[in-house]
Amino acid sequence: MANPKKIIISFRTGRLSNRLILFANAIALAEECGWQVSNVAFHSYAEFFKTTRSDIYCRYPVAKKRSRFDMIPGLAGILRKTRVLNHVFRFAARQHRRIPFLKNSTILLREMPGDIGSNLERESFENQTGGARIIFIHTWKFRAPKLVERHAQKIRDYFSPIESLERASSEAVETLRRNSDIVVGVHIRHGDYRGWKGGKYFFTTERYAVWMRELASHFPGRKVAFLVCSDEPRTTEEFLGLAVGFGTKSPVSDLNALSQCDYILGAKSTFSQWASFYGGKPLLHLSSADDEVKLEKFHISYLGWG
Repeated sequence: MANPKKIIISFRTGRLSNRLILFANAIALAEECGWQVSNVAFHSYAEFFKTTRSDIYCRYPVAKKRSRFDMIPGLAGILRKTRVLNHVFRFAARQHRRIPFLKNSTILLREMPGDIGSNLERESFENQTGGARIIFIHTWKFRAPKLVERHAQKIRDYFSPIESLERASSEAVETLRRNSDIVVGVHIRHGDYRGWKGGKYFFTTERYAVWMRELASHFPGRKVAFLVCSDEPRTTEEFLGLAVGFGTKSPVSDLNALSQCDYILGAKSTFSQWASFYGGKPLLHLSSADDEVKLEKFHISYLGWG
């Protein structure tokens, strides 16, 4: 396609998994329509993925040629650290109507008061953007789960972690597989969840252990092991009677390790949502301390709002 539309993500949202999910949804749309994506707002995590670590613009499809910034030793690292390109793109997004070469070919999609999320499915999105050639996305509230599912493998290939992180995650899971039939990934998020939404999704370690035993009971005659990934140090004494192992020292390799498990269990979070999508593994999001763990509740995430 000559002169394809360009989606530029100018909104730097949350942490790792939030940015992955917005990026992936934009990639799904671009793949469907034959467009391009650039996401300099991903710079904080670009070094951990094979494709983005070598492209200062974090482009999809993968650029055939390296940019001049990437060819000058050390410069790309400085630009990522200072976030200067993100500031430039964010300014362009906000001021595009005042910039002569942008105002007639650009549209800004941003979160509006009361907005509960916009749909990036192709027909709906094309109606919103009209003839604009450059589309700035300045919010993370865009989803295209049908397109994410359709183009899942290409998205997964794009976000392949660098070798050292891939190796760490694989070792964490394979250690458990040697003596078990099923490995369940458990994401325990405590830190910010103590206060977020009044602690609605903060569950004690003891409660997670009960859920883990409950899940293991659904596999009679089979050995079940659990890979526990947490934002705080955990010990085996907290999970007496359960076969457990613990995550790696990197959020990226923890995500990848969870994605290699057979099932994923955890409080509602984009972290476990991404792991489910990336590995194509069924996930159960826990919303209340009273939730029951049943196998029919597990589903693969395609990065929608669920």
